[in-house]
Amino acid sequence: MRLHVVLFEPEIPPNTGNIMRLCANTGACLHLIRPLGFSLDDAKLRRAGLDYREFADVSTYPSLAAFATSVSPARLLAFSRHARRCYTTVSYGPDDALLFGPETRGLPDAVLAAIPADRRLSLPMRPGNRSLNLSNAVAVAVFEAWRQQCFAGAEGTPAAGFSGFTDP
Repeated sequence: MRLHVVLFEPEIPPNTGNIMRLCANTGACLHLIRPLGFSLDDAKLRRAGLDYREFADVSTYPSLAAFATSVSPARLLAFSRHARRCYTTVSYGPDDALLFGPETRGLPDAVLAAIPADRRLSLPMRPGNRSLNLSNAVAVAVFEAWRQQCFAGAEGTPAAGFSGFTDP
């Protein structure tokens, strides 16, 4: 599986650093759509990503269209608190791209409108809450997609005899 995590105009360096670390540990590719709210040399980004930057596959693009042309993902799945479809109802496949918006405003209406409704996903939350932290939301979605692929590429995968967690 070569899952793609796409951050549209990310604003907070520690979130992107945490997501970079997540991608390095899960084998997902990280794609950043400009403008970024920080420099890729930002100390907070480096601190959150620790020494995983060298293990992460990170690319930047001037626009979402440039990403789509360059990568040609199987599907673009947009995550939004306004979506009606739960992220667990999707069968994730190799080369899917998971799209997340900026921390302070989410994906713009124009971006969401260009994505079919069945490809707009949400993570459930309790009523009255606005949103989850971006790096937490990405982690939840990536691990669900990776779980559905039997954690392909992970140490202790089913091919190596991994059958899940058991009590000691």
